[in-house]
Amino acid sequence: MSFARYPSLQDRPVLVTGGASGIGADIVRAFVDQGARVGFIDLQREAGAALAADTGAVFEAADITDIPALQKAIAAVARQTGPILTLVNNAANDQRQPVEAIDPDAWDLSQNVNLRAQFFAAQSVQAGMAAAGGGSIINVSSIVWRLAGGDMVPYATAKAGVLGLTKSLAHAMGSDNIRVNAIEPGAIFTERQRALWYPTEADVDALVSQQLLKQAMDGGEIARMALFLASDDARMITKQSFIVDAGLL
Repeated sequence: MSFARYPSLQDRPVLVTGGASGIGADIVRAFVDQGARVGFIDLQREAGAALAADTGAVFEAADITDIPALQKAIAAVARQTGPILTLVNNAANDQRQPVEAIDPDAWDLSQNVNLRAQFFAAQSVQAGMAAAGGGSIINVSSIVWRLAGGDMVPYATAKAGVLGLTKSLAHAMGSDNIRVNAIEPGAIFTERQRALWYPTEADVDALVSQQLLKQAMDGGEIARMALFLASDDARMITKQSFIVDAGLL
């Protein structure tokens, strides 16, 4: 297969949160391949350092639930790449628990990772994007909130909130020519997903059989949507959410 190249992404400063593994790592690689100046933030130091060495992307280790640390890491990336013109809020944790096992700490952690950090990352890049004449913020949600997974209540709630955040930020930042959109991935079979939730090929096949398109998806599918939304080809698209799920819903 051959995929689109976007000349407008050449040398564009891009920041990806949660970029050391899974979907995030695929997004990092995709932007690097387009010639962008890419930085990413992740808590996983070893995996982050390895990806940075492999791709040439800038890596800053930080816990995104620690907002001062997140802000510091974003500033450190921007010093090396230039002011961030594309932000991909990808970092997430889809921990699964029955309702009766959820305590306030577990609830707060899910909101902090999956929603709160997205706002503060967007806030941190707003001024630089405005000064440059505009930018693109891409928030990664999930279709799980549409499916109402019973063992993923905090996660599903946060991912629904990402759409509200996306629409609100699009209104708040539109006058600065900052576009804000969301991507809602379906079943993406990352290494972590396979290890935790789909350990056998039979598990994978059972879910893929529910899709209209009968192919297992990887993070590259989400990365290609992120490339389009970041590019000048999408210059008049904002306040939208794009489902990439092979027809699972």
